Amino acid sequence: MNQTLAQVPTVIILTGLSGAGKSSALNVLEDLGYFCIDNLPLAFLTKFLELSGTFSPTRRGIALVMDIREREFPALFPQLFPALQQKNRRIKLIFLEARDGTLIKRFSETRRKHPLATATSIVKGIAEERRLLQPVRALASHIVDSSNLTVHQLKQQITKLVAPESGPEKLSISIISFGFRNGIPPEADIVMDVRFLPNPYFIPGMRDKTGLDREVREFVSQQEPSRTFMKHFVNLLHFLIPQYQAEGKTYLSIAIGCTGGQHRSVSISCLLQEKLKADGCQVQLVHRDIPLGKGASGT
Repeated sequence: MNQTLAQVPTVIILTGLSGAGKSSALNVLEDLGYFCIDNLPLAFLTKFLELSGTFSPTRRGIALVMDIREREFPALFPQLFPALQQKNRRIKLIFLEARDGTLIKRFSETRRKHPLATATSIVKGIAEERRLLQPVRALASHIVDSSNLTVHQLKQQITKLVAPESGPEKLSISIISFGFRNGIPPEADIVMDVRFLPNPYFIPGMRDKTGLDREVREFVSQQEPSRTFMKHFVNLLHFLIPQYQAEGKTYLSIAIGCTGGQHRSVSISCLLQEKLKADGCQVQLVHRDIPLGKGASGT
């Protein structure tokens, strides 16, 4: 049965030099929603793509890594690929490469063996791999030189090639209120101590309440130190969030702590969530220590 173009899955084949970043690129594609397979045998490729007509519609497509680890790949793939392109116009071949010095450094740092350097030097192995893969490189839809790219920059480049509509990935922010006497949340990226603020615990009628109660939150928010702190801290986050995104960070945990995690930290966390949501940020809020009990001394 013939498939319409809409039914044909997008297929990304990653290939290129050993150490050029194929595994990192495959991780990017998996995060983008591709079904990923590393080192698929060439003999399985045609049949696998034929069966992909029943591929899950919840996936963006298929991503495969195929390279010199299969010795017949350089000779057989250039003969096979044009036929695959005729059957599927959505197939892309991305070739990753890097300079010799960069590849040698990466193999030295990871202490992994080059696939073609088992009986010779790594320099000769890299040179032989370049020679063997030249016909494959000539077929590539895109060639990516990762020599000067960080992992995050490689992620951005691969994303632009396969999903330009995605744009920068939005940072997911978690705000956690906590009490220092119960320990700092281990997942926290940023920790702020708000024990300098006036404590509602010592205000009659507020001891057994929490920052989730309106009168407690209003008391905290109306203090001059609270207003000054919120102004400076929100401005700091407005600077930091784009920097984190540029470095490829996808999650940011902000921990706000007071003594017991009942009054001040809860109030400030709620206010911070409102501010960041108003700025269009994706924000989750967790009050870690409220379940530990209201009214604990010095909260």
